[in-house]
Amino acid sequence: MPPRTLAILVGLAVLSVPESGFGLDRLRPSADRSHFVREGTAERVVMWGFNYDRDDSGRLLEDYWRDEWATVADDFREMKALGANVVRVHLQVARFMKAADRPDEANLARLSNLVKLAEETGLYLDVTGLGCYHRQDVPAWYDALDEAGRWDVQARFWKAVAGACKGSTAIFCYDLMNEPILTGGEGKKDWLPGEPLGGKHYVQRITLDAGGRSDREIARVWVEKLAEAIRSVDDRAMITVGVIPWAQVFKGAKPLFYAPEVRGPLDFVSVHFYPKAGKLDDDLAALKVYEVGKPLVVEEFFPLSASFEETETFMARSKEHVDGWISFYWGKTIGESEKKGDMSGALMAGWLKRFRALSPYSPGDGKK
Repeated sequence: MPPRTLAILVGLAVLSVPESGFGLDRLRPSADRSHFVREGTAERVVMWGFNYDRDDSGRLLEDYWRDEWATVADDFREMKALGANVVRVHLQVARFMKAADRPDEANLARLSNLVKLAEETGLYLDVTGLGCYHRQDVPAWYDALDEAGRWDVQARFWKAVAGACKGSTAIFCYDLMNEPILTGGEGKKDWLPGEPLGGKHYVQRITLDAGGRSDREIARVWVEKLAEAIRSVDDRAMITVGVIPWAQVFKGAKPLFYAPEVRGPLDFVSVHFYPKAGKLDDDLAALKVYEVGKPLVVEEFFPLSASFEETETFMARSKEHVDGWISFYWGKTIGESEKKGDMSGALMAGWLKRFRALSPYSPGDGKK
């Protein structure tokens, strides 16, 4: 299927942009909770963009944004030129909390500058927090806390971050944590389970001891606590949590963080979904499990386990359920990726070309 044909099939509306520059209207769920709209209108908006979680060498944003701000600004312009309207950034606990009760004011100021950059570039921000991606950077004092102490720090983190972002219509959402899980069994002692992926721990436990509580009870209290912390500072931006699609892993699995008892404070569903070769029907059935009466964003996806063609077909066939697609950009343009001359560069260059062609937004200006 030709890329532009798929873009038409996806059937996504676009944001209005004044001739004088980028104007970012606040986004909200529609009245029937089925999709996103510009606040005060019925105009549908679909999120289309990139995870900007690291650079091509594996450095996290906070590792280089102090000394290489020009690189960050260039990357935002490059993502805009690829047809994006949203960028997902990942913030680390260690970079925003100097101590359990002391935020890092310098990085909060840089976050405020990032929000201004997003406004100037015409890009919304999906602000994902509480990262512990590099184990060596996680403070010993944080790992030593019990559940209650850790959750208190997480609430302070979100108050500080929301305080740096509040008031900007460029904030699409706050994502409470990337891929939180429960204990996985009693007697666990490590907040970061399993082996790292590419040197990074993307999955994180929210408790080490269920203490007789059900999974849904634990998830409900955690979501409510962090959402309340955000709402005490910023009561307008949307809140979500990016989850592993267990329904894709285990047939019959049901969402935990989007269970009826848990999802109340969350404005939309964020699921991380990588389609698998030859499993298109199964994957579509698994994705449909996350259609729970709220807008649905595939907050991470990439043709890792399927061909470009299968991935595009998956997108086209799931358009009735999905209100946003967020892939990956690691600071290398299409041309720079091609010049790497290796398989990873060729894969990224090829996918960026296709994703740009599929965008419902004209590259570079946010208009169709």
